[in-house]
Amino acid sequence: MATAPDAPVLDTLTAMTIDSLERCHMDVGALVLTRIAALVAMDAPAVSYLAHAGAAAEANLTTEQLQDVLVAIAPVVGTARVMSAASHMAEAFGLALAVEESEAQTIAEAEAQSMGNT
Repeated sequence: MATAPDAPVLDTLTAMTIDSLERCHMDVGALVLTRIAALVAMDAPAVSYLAHAGAAAEANLTTEQLQDVLVAIAPVVGTARVMSAASHMAEAFGLALAVEESEAQTIAEAEAQSMGNT
């Protein structure tokens, strides 16, 4: 793959991605969902999710599947990361993953209660 000589960062990221894909035996959907989970854990910016938009579309991933990833990893990564990820995913994928105000209030109350019990 030929790229511009003045794009060493892009060249490196491309090479790493190609190497990863060649060594991974997951189907495209599982691979994208796994990478989405990793992005959430790292509190990645919207552009990182955007880099996976094409593969997500190719794998026919649904909004529900993306939401399921957020639900599945929420106990591990925490509320703040999940809320941040929902916002970044909405920006990148153009999806309405925002948590409704009443849900956000319930989350905040649960966190406050759990902090009082520790």
